[in-house]
Amino acid sequence: MKKLNKALALGMAGAMALGLTACGGGSSSSAATGDTASTEGVTTLTWVTVGNGQPANYDAWLAQINPYLEEKIGVNLDVQVVSWGDWDNRRNVIVNTSGEYDILFTNMNTYVNDINIGAFYDISELVKTATPDLYASIPEDYWEACEVGGKLYAVPSYKDSSITEYLVWDKELAEGTGFTIPESVAMADLGTMTDVLTDMTATSGEAAFPMNKNGATWVAFEYDNMGTGLLPIGVRYDDASATVVPVLEQPDIQASLDTFHDWYTAGIINSDAATKPEENNYKPCSVAQGWSGAAITTWGPNMGVEAAATKLGPTIVSNDTVRGSMNCISANCANPEKALQLLELVNTDTYVRDLLYYGVQGDDWDYTDDTKEWVHKNNANWTMAGYTQGSFFTVTPTDDFDFNQYDEVKELNEQASPSVLLGFSLDTTNFKDELANCISIYERYKGELLTGTHPTEEIVPQIMTELRAAGFDDIVAQCQEQVNAFIASNGAATAETAA
Repeated sequence: MKKLNKALALGMAGAMALGLTACGGGSSSSAATGDTASTEGVTTLTWVTVGNGQPANYDAWLAQINPYLEEKIGVNLDVQVVSWGDWDNRRNVIVNTSGEYDILFTNMNTYVNDINIGAFYDISELVKTATPDLYASIPEDYWEACEVGGKLYAVPSYKDSSITEYLVWDKELAEGTGFTIPESVAMADLGTMTDVLTDMTATSGEAAFPMNKNGATWVAFEYDNMGTGLLPIGVRYDDASATVVPVLEQPDIQASLDTFHDWYTAGIINSDAATKPEENNYKPCSVAQGWSGAAITTWGPNMGVEAAATKLGPTIVSNDTVRGSMNCISANCANPEKALQLLELVNTDTYVRDLLYYGVQGDDWDYTDDTKEWVHKNNANWTMAGYTQGSFFTVTPTDDFDFNQYDEVKELNEQASPSVLLGFSLDTTNFKDELANCISIYERYKGELLTGTHPTEEIVPQIMTELRAAGFDDIVAQCQEQVNAFIASNGAATAETAA
């Protein structure tokens, strides 16, 4: 592969509610974590992350992982697992009040802003000198994708760090219409699925491609929106000229929107899609990000049917795909080297990775035999979110299936096409208000736009008129100026390297 971003009213009370231990202190204990005692000379590191809340058997887990970490690197771990519903507010409080943490999970939604306010430690050099095995375990392109202003502030989780979209089918229903499920289809050919979806709708008596109010957010995944959070602006991933365009006005996007409207009119998409709050658990056909093996391991079992997957479009790696899961070290951390050493173990030591991913050995899981090649899960009770922690490729696979699904993930990553803007970080300082207004306008229309509720030729001009009145064209111009500088800089660097 080629070289390869309100809770303040809670104030300190919210930060105190986290019950966090002193940042990277030497000897400490934490009542909030079951008296995580540290012996003299052992550093206790506090890691704040998101998941389904603190595990019920957390103390038993600490009793397993901390002695191992202490022996390896002289560290004890104190993990604070914040529930999904509380995450946005809680993380904002601890970041904006300089809350006492050593490591914080983050993603592209807040990464650049948190760097701009000085929340994270610059690990640009330290990660290479103090943890060379960690640095070597993750592709250089992915490190570059996490750089902001030429500096590195995060350890990316090496997982499905590229993006691949799949059409996910109820195999029996689709094939029952006489349709042969293809291995892959281009985004431009999405409309060729109309006949089978029509037949599936007639057979089942329900919409074959149900949506909720979020709609087809994947429709523009071939465009790099530069971390703006605004779908209507972007650069096509393979555009060598790196031209910033109004995405909704591009012919390929309009063709897909036309297809959605055709499906909506035909009843293939449900009539209440634009206002439906929740997604259906069972969807005869849908689009999901992942890998084809997930049809067997996840998508089918979750729906209670046998599923099949059709690759939709290319596999792409961009800043946003890599920044989907990162861990940052606090700018106030007293022991950033120890924090990096911990993240090195998380990403390179299989036993540490398995404990974080699966929970308490002997309770939540166990190795199937002495070879430790497979894990058997005893339950699904572990509430830490595995994707937030580190590499997928040091996780021992489970014995539910006779293959390691992460082999395919790694292959997709290695074959991914890099966005022309991989490594580019946009500075929105000069147009942050205009951008916020444009995002607000887009969010107001998103449900109707991405569910096919209205004809493309009606809704897109309406949206674009409002966006342009809010400063959209000025945003495009300023983005283009920064993109041009990035492309020119990369070209000069390439020429210098070649020389």
